Amino acid sequence: MTETVEITRKRLAMRSMRRGIKEMDLILSDFASRALGGYNAAQLALYEALLDESDLDIYHWVSGQSAAPAKFAALVGDITVGAEGLTRPHAT
Repeated sequence: MTETVEITRKRLAMRSMRRGIKEMDLILSDFASRALGGYNAAQLALYEALLDESDLDIYHWVSGQSAAPAKFAALVGDITVGAEGLTRPHAT
């Protein structure tokens, strides 16, 4: 049985909230609530692949401490937009 896109969105939203690092819970659950509703199946598959990466790696990518792999670069850029204030102070 194939999972519907709506079920995939709900599952990925839950995975976004239940991370190992609290900062990633906050960053990814905020992103999921803002973006996943508009994602198609291919975008959801890419986001799921990102969620398979370690929290520490994702945090380093989102906070700019290291560069994200090319396949995740645009997605991490989108996540980073909402993470300001969680990874570094707000710009003034």
